[in-house]
Amino acid sequence: MFPGFPAEALTFLRGLARNNDREWFQPRKEIFETKVKAPMLDLVEAINADLAKFAPDYVSEPKKAVFRIYRDTRFSADKSPYKTHIAAVFHRRGGEKGGAPAFYFSISAKEIGIAGGVYDPAPPQLLAIRSWLAENHKTFRAIARRPEKLMGKLHGECLTRVPKGFPADHPAADLIRMKRWVYYATLDAKLAVTPKILTEIVKRFKAAAPVLEELSKALAKPRSRSFAADLLI
Repeated sequence: MFPGFPAEALTFLRGLARNNDREWFQPRKEIFETKVKAPMLDLVEAINADLAKFAPDYVSEPKKAVFRIYRDTRFSADKSPYKTHIAAVFHRRGGEKGGAPAFYFSISAKEIGIAGGVYDPAPPQLLAIRSWLAENHKTFRAIARRPEKLMGKLHGECLTRVPKGFPADHPAADLIRMKRWVYYATLDAKLAVTPKILTEIVKRFKAAAPVLEELSKALAKPRSRSFAADLLI
């Protein structure tokens, strides 16, 4: 069992949100390491134990699953050096990062975010998923509705038009226009300091798992990059 984060974790994240600079962070780095990062690694390990039962291909090494607290500010107008949340991702084994189905969760002082889906597919992966959905949309829609009570509706950024290579009036046009297929739910941040955080995250991962596995079928044999580039907008 994971006992929950210590109360100091949310206090730290709350303070970081108000003081996002090195002068505030550096004297408190040990607090981050012991009260935020270390429990996060323990939580990922506990989630892995449950994933092994219903989604073993998503089990991930904790140190690789947990994101760094440091922001990449090279191409951002916001030069704040730190993220104000801590997060972890569980990619499906064998897939490309970004394009592979994945589970994700984050913890901030404001909320707990829980997600699952395909977030950033490359052009060949986009084409593979869209082509698969064009042929399997009826079955997929039925499966995709099941997690809605816990995770909300499947959503994602969309093109304004159906992409080249697909009929404009295709019955799966709404799914084909999507550029990512994701569930995202939020919970009260206060759950993070209780053992319930493990149960609530795993419950939502388990609900979304069949949908991620359906999307993984589309990526089993992706088209070539050049062919995808010719077809996609």
